Amino acid sequence: MESIIQSSVKNNNSKEIEKRKQEALKKALFRRRAGRMALVIGNLFMTVFVLLPLLYAISIAFMPSSELFTMRMNILPSAPTMNNFTQALTKIPLTRFIVNSFLVAGCITIGQIVSCSFAAFSFSFLEFKGKNLLFMIVMATMMIPGEATILSNYLTVSGFHWLDSYRVLIVPYLTSAMGIFLFRQFYKSFPISLYESATIDGCSNLRFIMSILMPLTKSAIGAMAVYTFINAWNMYMWPLLVTGSDQMRTVQIGIGMLDSVDSQSISMMIAGVVMIIAPSISIFIIGQKQLIRGMFSGAIKG
Repeated sequence: MESIIQSSVKNNNSKEIEKRKQEALKKALFRRRAGRMALVIGNLFMTVFVLLPLLYAISIAFMPSSELFTMRMNILPSAPTMNNFTQALTKIPLTRFIVNSFLVAGCITIGQIVSCSFAAFSFSFLEFKGKNLLFMIVMATMMIPGEATILSNYLTVSGFHWLDSYRVLIVPYLTSAMGIFLFRQFYKSFPISLYESATIDGCSNLRFIMSILMPLTKSAIGAMAVYTFINAWNMYMWPLLVTGSDQMRTVQIGIGMLDSVDSQSISMMIAGVVMIIAPSISIFIIGQKQLIRGMFSGAIKG
């Protein structure tokens, strides 16, 4: 009889313990879901807060000027129109500016990928006298602001008679110390035996770079492409200094002409701004994963 009572007590205790475990699991699951929900809500709030100026600029771009200059706070246009965009394209040669920026940014991006990958290969796999010292000098140039060398660069290109041409916009930016450092960090993660084996098999340095290194460093190339294209697209000081005609101006310089054309049409100016920031934002959205993966992978492997 006592054994039966003890067994029943044990069963009741085990049921009570199991019930408490389930309740604890439910509470933990609820806390986890509540935490995730709070995190999502917080992220949505911060996203809206950060993107609010951009979203309002897009709204103004589709808003007639008559709605903008009122005492009311018009957040959304009551009668959306494309007239601001057509005016921005006709008042100034904005299409030409966009083409120039795409050409300059594309050439600079390709040039930096090629030149930086070749230089990084030399610093990673080749042995020559003064390699470490030369690499230190290259890295030291990252501490020199561009404004400190802009005058000497201007005197140099003016001596070459390159002013107001594509060469003056592209050639000075065909390489960068940051790109060399990024590719070198990736290449240093590969064993030197990979290069030695390829050399023994008769593989040239150029073929080794194009056939072996490039396919293995797609994330670095993607990160470099996104970073370089956005920087080249947003260049302002150098194009302002070396270009003087509408045929050579880039979008960052040309968009300022809308202010002098019609200073009252703020909606037209905002429409032009929206058109020139759309490519850079699109490139960043498309390549943000490659940019983040490339930057962090290089840091970890290095």
